[in-house]
Amino acid sequence: MTEAKATPRPPIESGCPDGFQFMHPTMLKNFGNWKYHEDPRPGVLMHVAHSGDRVWTVRAGTQRILDLFTLRKLCDIADQYAEGYVRFTIRSNMEFMVADEGKVQPLIDALEKEGFVVGGTRNSVTMISHTQGWLHCDIPGTDASGVVKSMMDELYEEFTGWNMPNRVHITTSCCQINCGGQGDIAINIQHTKPPKINHDLVANVCERPSVVARCPVAAIRPALVNGKPSLEVDEKKCICCGACYPPCPPMQINDPEHSKLAIWVGGNHSNARSKPTFHKLVAAGIPNNPPRWPEATAIVKRILKVYKEDARDWERMNDWIERIGWPRFFELTELPFTKFHIDNWRGARKSLNASTHIRF
Repeated sequence: MTEAKATPRPPIESGCPDGFQFMHPTMLKNFGNWKYHEDPRPGVLMHVAHSGDRVWTVRAGTQRILDLFTLRKLCDIADQYAEGYVRFTIRSNMEFMVADEGKVQPLIDALEKEGFVVGGTRNSVTMISHTQGWLHCDIPGTDASGVVKSMMDELYEEFTGWNMPNRVHITTSCCQINCGGQGDIAINIQHTKPPKINHDLVANVCERPSVVARCPVAAIRPALVNGKPSLEVDEKKCICCGACYPPCPPMQINDPEHSKLAIWVGGNHSNARSKPTFHKLVAAGIPNNPPRWPEATAIVKRILKVYKEDARDWERMNDWIERIGWPRFFELTELPFTKFHIDNWRGARKSLNASTHIRF
């Protein structure tokens, strides 16, 4: 027993490694003993410990899907200018840590020389988070990474400056049933038609009981078509989610015409200032138009412009909408309001206004 305790268990080569081994020495020394932090400029944080130690963090705008050449270039910059320590944020930006203020500006200059942008802190539009897209996922309705690239090209100045009332978190998702994002603004795909079934292939490709069990609304059932075992979809129940496609590729739901983008706003995870909120639909039926998605980008820019002009200082988007009311939101953004925006789900009664306090 004593020998077993003396020999440590070898690490499991899966999951996240211990973060302390990669932490900057100043951060490791003062872990849990930080006094305050400041924002010297967009993209730079300065943390001060109770011991008097200081560490500067520089955030570079990097895409989530990085190639080997770009990773090596960033690591070379870290070795040369940032004492060799980096970390990735939850929104896939790379941060460089230095303990000497004199190294901050040379690091920023080196990043900008190589084409990387510095920003995304405090009251800015942070990096847009996204799901796998066409590169990896098996049921994407759109390419989330492509939408992010197109939008961040348009929102470059909002990333590098402190122009917004408060921070803005935007998410994009290839389909809203599996990876639907929750944020101040979320751009999701919506399939609007039930899957088209190739009955000649179902019996050879699909494990039918698994496909039937996969449907969240029990809209799929076994069927016999042209003497062959197949499947059928009850279109009255189908919610066009696409969950049936991975176990059964002959149930094709992606469609260049009927797979549309939708924009939701007002989501919030934190408990600061107000309780967490779900986002709500504000625009649907937006063309899924690669490679630049101009229609979706234009609507997002319009919402951000109105938010920037009308919201109070440090007011998050959900707090701003709660203050002015949804009718005023649609009026300011000039987005059309239709009957399809009204939540008619049977469990939505809890979220509907049940008082006489109505904003006009």
